[in-house]
Amino acid sequence: MTQIKGPAIFLAQFSSEEKPFNDLGSICSWAGNLGYQGVQIPTSDTRLFDLKLAAQSQDYCDEIAGIVANAGLHISELSTHLQGQMVAVHPAYNKMFNGFAPTALRDDAPAQMAWAVEQLKYAAKASQRLGLTAHATFSGALLWHTMYPWPQRPPGLVEEGFAELGRRWLPILNEFDNSGVDLCYELHPGEDLFDGITFERFLAATNNHPRANILYDPSHFLLQQLDYLAFIDIYHERIKAFHVKDAEFNPSGRAGVYGGYSSWIDRPGRFRSLGDGQIDFKGIFSKLTQYGYDGWAVLEWECCLKHPEDGAREGAEFIKKHLIRKTDKAFDDFASVEKDDSFIQQILGL
Repeated sequence: MTQIKGPAIFLAQFSSEEKPFNDLGSICSWAGNLGYQGVQIPTSDTRLFDLKLAAQSQDYCDEIAGIVANAGLHISELSTHLQGQMVAVHPAYNKMFNGFAPTALRDDAPAQMAWAVEQLKYAAKASQRLGLTAHATFSGALLWHTMYPWPQRPPGLVEEGFAELGRRWLPILNEFDNSGVDLCYELHPGEDLFDGITFERFLAATNNHPRANILYDPSHFLLQQLDYLAFIDIYHERIKAFHVKDAEFNPSGRAGVYGGYSSWIDRPGRFRSLGDGQIDFKGIFSKLTQYGYDGWAVLEWECCLKHPEDGAREGAEFIKKHLIRKTDKAFDDFASVEKDDSFIQQILGL
């Protein structure tokens, strides 16, 4: 019987130079003691994971899996959010994204892109060696600076932008297909894939590639004022990963969706710890269960108010309470009767 797995936790926002957050064994023990059953590992953090080595060495992957298992945990997915961003960067953002790539490649955009593509291909092989079926990433963006159409976008701009994005990602998607792993894009403002329509454009540009899938994070949809429950109805077949992250949207007479360049704590739209925002997680878990999603429910903490360790502690129990053990019977089975063709004909008056 399929069921959502969890709770799991994305380690990116918790890793640091301080114990127990500075090595994989310690941070996994911390997560396990909080009640988590899985960890999503950021491959950009070398304190926790060596991506290139994982792609090349089964022994290293077995060692990593053993460290995680010793804490009573599983690996839910690997993440290449930072590397995925670098697959497609508009020149206007080169300086701002310099820190996402190795220092030796600073200000060398073509070398940074080549490095990012290689990193994603490593991630496909590493995921395969670890026995994983899904991987989390970002799409990058060539068009984001034209998101609000003023001045008018010239004809063909959007089409060519997605065609180029497709050209860059197709070899990577093929690598993931060869490894038997779904590549799950977190639909996120700032990326060219940020809602359902942009995801559909990307699918068209990649010939509806079977490995082009979605990391569902309702917080980004609430802040865009998108119907995040209806999204599941439309795209559930492509949802292969799930970030459980809360948010709230409280527009005022001074600011709305765009936030007026305010800091996160002052924006109308803010990320919150689980249970402190406005997202209907009962509805989300119900719909995902209804459609047979059997991947992990992964906490991503990005609250602008609450301490991360408090958010992590509360988040494990929050997710656990929302997991649904799917029924194997109908509520009215007690009144059922055996199939009888003659009886059916009588009921129909035939």
